Amino acid sequence: MEKQEEINLLLQKQDLEIDLLLEVIFRQFGYDFRDYNKAHIRRRILHRIQTLDLKSISELQHKILHENGFIEMILRDLSINVTEMYRDPSFYLQLRKEVFPILKTYPFIKIWHAGCATGEEVYSFAIMLKEEGLYHRAQIYATDFNPLVLETARKGIYPVNRIKEYTQNYQNAGGSQSFSDYYIAKYDSVILDQSLNNNIVFAEHNLVSDSVFAEVHLIICRNVLIYFNKDLQNKVVKLFTESLIKGGFLGLGSKENLMFTDVYEKYQIVDARERIYKKKIQI
Repeated sequence: MEKQEEINLLLQKQDLEIDLLLEVIFRQFGYDFRDYNKAHIRRRILHRIQTLDLKSISELQHKILHENGFIEMILRDLSINVTEMYRDPSFYLQLRKEVFPILKTYPFIKIWHAGCATGEEVYSFAIMLKEEGLYHRAQIYATDFNPLVLETARKGIYPVNRIKEYTQNYQNAGGSQSFSDYYIAKYDSVILDQSLNNNIVFAEHNLVSDSVFAEVHLIICRNVLIYFNKDLQNKVVKLFTESLIKGGFLGLGSKENLMFTDVYEKYQIVDARERIYKKKIQI
């Protein structure tokens, strides 16, 4: 019993230190992680402390405040950067079948990729738009709060050792060409076809604090909401709802849904398994 009490006291102390750390990051640098999932934040912070062989979260806070450039490392730690090309291929396959035929009825389409991280899924989408004959009349806005990952996304250069996996994903997602047509291998990297960048705008946007980005026909935000607490999830899906045209589409990650949000009644389900929703025309 005493051992459990000690553990509980330690966790309470850690929670307090984490809350103070997040408050410092917000006040000093303007990045707001206070409503992120606490378990996610705890894992990332404790891993960084262990990596640097620090004694406490307070010591990490001191380095953030007093060492130039240290905050960039912490932003990388707390950012949501787990991604790959055609992640969950069945999602892309359903977009081809269920959503693209409707997008083709518009003379021009706008797409918002929110929380785009290092850009692999943005380029996946650009390739798919090309193959569906839509790219020339589409504008893709790819946003993230972290300027470091956006720089990687703009370059479109990725490790060559992921290409076998990406090729398989592309094929499973209904790709109609040879995936090798879309990149050039150079040393230990691949450089994606630079023409894919023509209709992509990479920009900083913070889902936590920023307002409506644009009025769009489709929003893709996959595997981001799971890192937010319930209040922040609700806030963000309201933002998406305000950004979508009536009849516009929203694609979420496999573990995310609108069911317990304030906007659930404003959508119809296109594909429950793939988490694809359509904003109702009559709301």
